Amino acid sequence: MVKIIADSTCDLSKELIEKYDISILPLHIHLGDDEYEDGVNIFPEDIYKWSDAHNTTPKTSAMSIDEAMDLFRPFLEEGREIVCFTISAEMSAAFNVARMAAEELEAEDKVAVINSENLSTGIGLQVIEAAVMAQEGKSAAEIKVEIDELKTHVRASFVVDILTYLHRGGRCSAVAALAGGMLKLHPCILVENGKMRPDKKYRGKLNSVILEYAGDLEESLKRAKKDRVFITHSGCEPETVQKVREYLEKLQHFDEILETRAGGVISSHCGPGTLGVLFIEE
Repeated sequence: MVKIIADSTCDLSKELIEKYDISILPLHIHLGDDEYEDGVNIFPEDIYKWSDAHNTTPKTSAMSIDEAMDLFRPFLEEGREIVCFTISAEMSAAFNVARMAAEELEAEDKVAVINSENLSTGIGLQVIEAAVMAQEGKSAAEIKVEIDELKTHVRASFVVDILTYLHRGGRCSAVAALAGGMLKLHPCILVENGKMRPDKKYRGKLNSVILEYAGDLEESLKRAKKDRVFITHSGCEPETVQKVREYLEKLQHFDEILETRAGGVISSHCGPGTLGVLFIEE
């Protein structure tokens, strides 16, 4: 059976990783001179504490070629094909690193590296679809063809609670961050064609903003693949997440409503309180 691998930005829970037999390739997070592996020896709460103490955002980087080779090699030695997902090539070198690792192992014909053109569970949705195909006995080449078609239908967006982390990371000006805080503005960030872009700005308390955001997605949600929808957040209050879950339940559309926490790489850029509803639109 084809082995499914994804980098750590897919933000899938341990339960889903185990259920679908997915192996994770951690990206790196740099806190000053110290380097960590996302989800292995550093977690979002550690990042928030460090970032607030140092008034800056951590640096993040792709895994090394050797790390990717070390993960690929045992599965190739077993005679298995591999499908490996990475965060959008527009956002990280991870895609090129994974591709070069396959070349170094002289296994380009056995390893299909997929540029997800997405992030977080926008990748995770693709990974689970691929895992299901692998369980059905499809080859790596067949899976790649189907995913390349499917990934254009992934809908990934997030509402950001505070603009401080985007400002620290150079993704929003100091004036915009200050004004956003004073006016209680919460921008919606869309992922399109592998890139992030700002969309609607919501105003008010996060609890009401999140429901307004979910409501704006309703027509697309009703056209979504019924299998699953993700609520992915970077540390929202439980009642906020529950309100979104209840809203999705009332739609009576999805077989599964899955909640996951954003990992270290995603959280280090968006900060706490960010929440997204992610799905595949048919």
